[in-house]
Amino acid sequence: MSNPKFEIYLGSDEQYYFRLYAGNGEKILRSEGYVNNSGCVNGIASVKMNAADDDRYQRKTSTDGQFYFNLTAANGEIIGTSEMYSTDAGRDNGIEAVKKTAPGAPLEDNTE
Repeated sequence: MSNPKFEIYLGSDEQYYFRLYAGNGEKILRSEGYVNNSGCVNGIASVKMNAADDDRYQRKTSTDGQFYFNLTAANGEIIGTSEMYSTDAGRDNGIEAVKKTAPGAPLEDNTE
């Protein structure tokens, strides 16, 4: 995979999810479950709209000491969560990748 993209897929729980892939094929953001495809598409639109705003990122540390982030909407609702990183610098690089990748990333819907 050499191009960034959003991917919509159907989970085993019959909910819709999206993942954002960086240009190198690494997953950099994933969603919560949505009851329908249109809700998932709206979640992607919210990521695209909020990705550039540094204030929308919550930088977190897990209980086992790994680092991750949440991307939030203007109302504070979490719209995406990162993968786990072993360092805070890795997490910050992940945030920069979302800022750079999300606004122009095409959508691949694997549920159709």
